[in-house]
Amino acid sequence: MNLHRFKQVAAIVAALMLISSATAQEQAGDKVDLDALAQIKNEAYQHSQVMENLYYMSEVYGPRVTNSRNHRAAAEWAMKQMKEWGLQNVHLEKWPFGYGWQIKKFYGALETPAYAALIGFPLAWTPGTNGPITAEAVWAPIHSKEDFAKYHGKLKGKIVLMFDPAPLRLHTTAEAAPSPTDEEIEARAASNAPRGGRGGGAPGSAAANRDPSGRGRPGEGTWDYTPTSLALAEAKNHNLRNEVNAFMKEEGAAVVLTPGYNGDGGTIFSSYGGSQDPKDPVPPPMVAITPEQYNRIVRLLQHGTTPKLTFDIAVDYQKDDQNAFNVIGEIPGTTKPDEVVMLGGHFDSWQGGTGATDNGTGSSVAMEAVRILATLHKPMARTVRVALWGGEEEGVYGSTAYVQQHFAPRDTMKKTPEYDKLDVYFNDDGGSGRFRGVSAGGSPQTAVIFKSWIEPIKDQHIVAVSGAQFRPTTSPGGTDSSSFSWIGLNGIGFQQDTLEYGTRTHHSNADLYDRVQKDDVMQGSMIEAWFAYNAATRPDMLPRIPTPEPEKK
Repeated sequence: MNLHRFKQVAAIVAALMLISSATAQEQAGDKVDLDALAQIKNEAYQHSQVMENLYYMSEVYGPRVTNSRNHRAAAEWAMKQMKEWGLQNVHLEKWPFGYGWQIKKFYGALETPAYAALIGFPLAWTPGTNGPITAEAVWAPIHSKEDFAKYHGKLKGKIVLMFDPAPLRLHTTAEAAPSPTDEEIEARAASNAPRGGRGGGAPGSAAANRDPSGRGRPGEGTWDYTPTSLALAEAKNHNLRNEVNAFMKEEGAAVVLTPGYNGDGGTIFSSYGGSQDPKDPVPPPMVAITPEQYNRIVRLLQHGTTPKLTFDIAVDYQKDDQNAFNVIGEIPGTTKPDEVVMLGGHFDSWQGGTGATDNGTGSSVAMEAVRILATLHKPMARTVRVALWGGEEEGVYGSTAYVQQHFAPRDTMKKTPEYDKLDVYFNDDGGSGRFRGVSAGGSPQTAVIFKSWIEPIKDQHIVAVSGAQFRPTTSPGGTDSSSFSWIGLNGIGFQQDTLEYGTRTHHSNADLYDRVQKDDVMQGSMIEAWFAYNAATRPDMLPRIPTPEPEKK
């Protein structure tokens, strides 16, 4: 064999060996850096700042309705923290939204026939009362627009109860579901059982969908025009909500009451009644109160007693800047800085509580994960970027705006140069529960890789990899990882123990700091830092799910 021919054969053999090596790695997963893992664990468990992050978000800045003054102040704090930890390119990225809104004062009471303080809170984007008002109650349940004529001329100056009484039942099971065993988690993942919860339940768990009040989830049972954050629910109910709001305003209702869409025993689940859009009609003041108290008022009216109620509500509309924002910071990569690993959660919340479990936990964990990586000073080839999203509660607006600006608009799928450089986005939006599994985002190759990452941390009770079968994301909604998978990028979510997320804290007045389990969010921070580190240091980017076709107009 001549020298030239020998060199050709040698080159072919070397290429085949590289392909074989890559295939073997893909089949066996990654060889992980156990020294880095030990350092990440030590920082996460011995020097944790995750609860300190949550303290500021929840206790100092309180509820963070998108684009409110609280939301803006919390963002300034988050950027200051990131800079102190050594993150670079820390900034806000703005996108069109509308008015901000927050509560300044709330008082509600049943005055007659016997005094009772009312437990409740105003619905977002509804006005205040301009001082205390006392008025008679009237029950005017509206099931459709056809009911408008029935109450025409009868609501002026009244406290209007617009919904049916809330059906309640005895609680016979615990509100927090027991955590599944590791073996149960693995078995459910292996059987491809659907995971529970809104982007965050433990694989196969039904707890997040369990409603102990028996009243049904939003959109089920009793008609409810105040849906939660799902974009599809908003689109479906937007016109109807505007029509009801305009009717109540035209009729001169003093205050409109709702029992919320779930909860009892002092827990109220509700979100918004008006709209951030300046073009939409502004309703009268609207308040969610406990269903037991709501039902009491209805019963009084049904028995011929007309109770009087007092409300004193003050709110703040932030109209100065109608652009909302995402908070961005990053640790620059060393050898491949243009390739990016992202992690994050949504920073906004509803107003009933302080946004501790939805999603102060996810935002605190993301901030803690990047703090851990910044503190270690270990070189990472790729840039690690953290994003704290706004507008998730209204319809994943912030993350959707971000991915379409940076990577590709969904209607044309005309990719920017950044599209092929985005490796993966890791999302946390499942409440306080510890991480038990991770989705592979629809890639069997990624599933193998993730299994190799979790193998040395199975003692931390994250044991399952699910989602190896590809299913296209037809629209963004539910949580921010869907904004990425919607355009063919790796949007990865962790599955968590559901605890009491769906039964007590999600969008409720019990969404408070004390409902967060410290050990769980420390575990989540460690795992998110570990996943981000592995993605940022492995030789190649993770496998990519199929790129969707442009949307047909």
